[in-house]
Amino acid sequence: MTTGAETRASVTPLEISVRHLVRIAGGIAGLPDGQVRTLMSDALGEVDPVSVEEIILQSYLFAGFPRTLNAMRTWRSVSERRAPDTDTNAVPGSDDARAGEEVARVIEETVDPLGAWHQRGEETCAIVYGDSYEKLRRNIRNLHPALDDWMIVDGYGKVLSRPGVDLKTRELCVVAACAVSGQQRQLHSHLHGALNSGASAAEIGATLDALGDLIARDDLIRYRELLRKVVAA
Repeated sequence: MTTGAETRASVTPLEISVRHLVRIAGGIAGLPDGQVRTLMSDALGEVDPVSVEEIILQSYLFAGFPRTLNAMRTWRSVSERRAPDTDTNAVPGSDDARAGEEVARVIEETVDPLGAWHQRGEETCAIVYGDSYEKLRRNIRNLHPALDDWMIVDGYGKVLSRPGVDLKTRELCVVAACAVSGQQRQLHSHLHGALNSGASAAEIGATLDALGDLIARDDLIRYRELLRKVVAA
């Protein structure tokens, strides 16, 4: 397991805090609880704890509720942090980062949070998928319209549009989760998504490298080749 000192000595395009976050995201998605505990312990003092909690929360989209619940339980134990009394990000428009938006939009989001989540979800999903956005929506609707609705409202609206962690970092963590759990189809999509969200190819490569002790060497080689093809496309 990489120690804090080794991490500082590593020269990568990733900030130390982001490196810890992607490792935690990958661990939640595909490693035993004991290894997740170690990854979280390594991150103490290196990462904003709110960012860790946001990455744990978004893990339910890619790892399921059981792993997310176990991860949050582990984080509470490791960090000795109590849960907040309320989720201030539960209602769109409630966070300080959006305080400068038009009053009309804030009122609309408060009155109709479902509609606001849908709108925000569409905006975020369109950033992540870029030119492939409309094709994605058609493909998911062809699987089932409920999946399309859940993807937009729950996935991209309620979860990936939350404040606390920027979209680029969230997408790098999604890349990590897909890589460690072996979800190559979704990994391919989110390699594009990370690029579309502002990550450089070097940052994505460093994200994969940060998982070097968490996944098989052959998988890492295959994922780096996939990244090369995505960048070249």
